[in-house]
Amino acid sequence: MLYLQVIFYTMYTTKELQEKVSKLFENRNYLTEPNELYEPIQYSLSQGGKRLRPLLSYMACSLFGGDLNEVSNSAVGLEIFHNFTLLHDDIMDKSPLRRGMASVYHKWDTNTAILSGDTMFVIAYEYVTKTNPGILIDTLKTFNQTAREVCEGQQYDMNFEKNNDISIDNYMEMIRLKTAVLIAAALKIGAIAAKAAKADIDKIYDFGILIGLAFQLRDDYLDAFGDSKIFGKPIGNDIVTNKKTYLYLMAYQLTENTHKLDEAFAIDEVKEKVDTVLKIYNDLDIKNITQRKIVELYDKALLIFNSINRPQKDKEQMYSFLHQLVKREV
Repeated sequence: MLYLQVIFYTMYTTKELQEKVSKLFENRNYLTEPNELYEPIQYSLSQGGKRLRPLLSYMACSLFGGDLNEVSNSAVGLEIFHNFTLLHDDIMDKSPLRRGMASVYHKWDTNTAILSGDTMFVIAYEYVTKTNPGILIDTLKTFNQTAREVCEGQQYDMNFEKNNDISIDNYMEMIRLKTAVLIAAALKIGAIAAKAAKADIDKIYDFGILIGLAFQLRDDYLDAFGDSKIFGKPIGNDIVTNKKTYLYLMAYQLTENTHKLDEAFAIDEVKEKVDTVLKIYNDLDIKNITQRKIVELYDKALLIFNSINRPQKDKEQMYSFLHQLVKREV
């Protein structure tokens, strides 16, 4: 007699997964001695944020029919690692605010932010190593590679501040490392936890890279063309700081008068500078060019996602969520 084993698994809605991620971080207490080291960590991790990376880990695990408990520790580790990078980013960028509140380095001091950030990296690693031994090696390999690449991306970003010979390809590689690999890793680690086929694990990682690139370009776009009331911060900060974004580099590539652009970016008065640069951007159609690039990346990502070996109905939640993510106004 032939017995068929039927495996049932739960497909969660995005809202249900968001609630589970929220509970994952609910009432977590990182405070211990010395208080001077851990209070900034508690402060940073209690600010919330999108919790995008653990949500993507949960979504990928759910997509492949996995047990969410298998990825929970790694999901927490990824979110803590992400927040560690923000602590150090704020020091490098001299940013006084993070999520509408004083950044750690601004509230305390630079040395505190460095040391608390280093400790957050260790805490993140501790969470990742709590992963089921059967998937620990693949999970750690992904985490370690990602951690190294994010640091490489940050260094390239710093290099760009002093280098005027930056191409759009250089920029896309920098944001791949600094932003996209962590989004891709979150998806991959979720798929690993669900014991997905290697081909599908590779595909969801590649899919994540393209979504991460589109996500960053959307940030660039919103900084120039967003609504400050919706975006939650003043428009034009990248312009004020002469940040070499996709928009900035595309403008220099397309303009026949680089001297005019140089003069615009050299203006001291903030409003005049932003208004002048935005006028040049509009004259060069940078807004539409950037939107088309975002759509191009999004469409390529969906082609990869469509090829993943899962029932179409199981993919609908990811389609809907990622459409909102890339088309977002905040």
